[in-house]
Amino acid sequence: MTRNMGYALLAGLAAVVVLVSGAIFIGFGGEDAASTALPKRPSPAAPASSGNWVGSWATSAAAAEPNTRYGYPDRSIRNVVHTSAGGTAARIQLSNLFGTRPLTVSHATLALAAAPSAPTAASGTMRRLTFGTQNSVTIPPGGMVTSDAVRLNVPHATDLLVTTYSPTASGPVTYHPFARQTSYLAEGDKAAEIDGASFTERSPYWRYLTGVDVWTHESDGAVVVLGDSITDGITSSPGANRRWTDFLAQRLRTERDAPRYSVLNQGISGNRILTDGSRYSPNNGPSGLSRLDRDVLSRTAVKTVVIQLGINDIIKRPRQTDPDLIVAGLEQLAQQAHHRGLRVIGSTLTPFGGHRAHSARLEAVRQQVNERIRSSEAFDAVVDFDAALRDPANPVRMRAPYDSGDHLHPSDNGYRAMAQAVDLRQLKASTSTQL
Repeated sequence: MTRNMGYALLAGLAAVVVLVSGAIFIGFGGEDAASTALPKRPSPAAPASSGNWVGSWATSAAAAEPNTRYGYPDRSIRNVVHTSAGGTAARIQLSNLFGTRPLTVSHATLALAAAPSAPTAASGTMRRLTFGTQNSVTIPPGGMVTSDAVRLNVPHATDLLVTTYSPTASGPVTYHPFARQTSYLAEGDKAAEIDGASFTERSPYWRYLTGVDVWTHESDGAVVVLGDSITDGITSSPGANRRWTDFLAQRLRTERDAPRYSVLNQGISGNRILTDGSRYSPNNGPSGLSRLDRDVLSRTAVKTVVIQLGINDIIKRPRQTDPDLIVAGLEQLAQQAHHRGLRVIGSTLTPFGGHRAHSARLEAVRQQVNERIRSSEAFDAVVDFDAALRDPANPVRMRAPYDSGDHLHPSDNGYRAMAQAVDLRQLKASTSTQL
């Protein structure tokens, strides 16, 4: 394939992706959701004061969970998630993206966790969730649904418990496999159980849940990070919220003059810009180009997107060794986000010297991609993760304290260094941006 043919094919595929995504997906956020989500009449579920809806937590639907042909009938799933912004009300998003049959959820609840990573709800915080004022909802295959708002004082940087109960068999479960957080399952309808005693089965996955919004005056908008395993935080300490996006959220909350933004992590381990996960690696998820609308553009109150993708295009088979095509994919993502009025931050590809996939040829591709990212005019700014992590004495490798040990993924200290590399002023969207 010639370079021109490659660009033409990439542009054509991106156009098809945008058309298909727009036809099948109705967003969690955006103008319509923000303006219509609040009840028209006062009700116990209505937020009491002015503010705005902002995404506080999100994850990407990555694949269908293996061996879940019938779903989880007559079982309760208690997902544990960590907020990046607080508020006075909340709503959730459930997804049946990879399902092949309708998914019925007859009981869903939201509560604050009594302790980090625990299945026990804090006293007085359990709320039943409704969908269009109904207690039960059926989500079609490939579909999603947003709950009604419930009044609840949600602190920032706290664990929430989102529990769903499905009475009947469905189909394959839409899940996110590398949560780095323990969630729980119980037999029967235990969605409203406060003490959590029935939730004896532990799980490293998030199931069905893909978003939590809060009604807030604490945050003005959200930063969404579209990334791979490095954003997913696959080697971060489990249950400790030490992904680089968690450290970034902490900086945005605590540093003077930082934008008042939440942070939404849309990383999928193994994810690529140009290629979907295959039947041999389904958990790698849909390509960055094919999931941009669902995972970024449709998030609530998104102002800025950081794109952290590309290393898997180089190291995973079939390998993409044409730097032009990788950079063209990144620039295509930036163009689509700009078209929606978002600020776009590019990022360089991090060192992987010492990893089993590393070679001089692939290192040359990474270096060429990084040179072009740094000089590209497609991005509003670039965060140089390569410079932040690389060993000055051996630039193809990470500094030892930043290396998790596999020579590809950072340690907790490495993730902290990535967050520190972000110039917070560059995240701020123009005041003239219209969403």
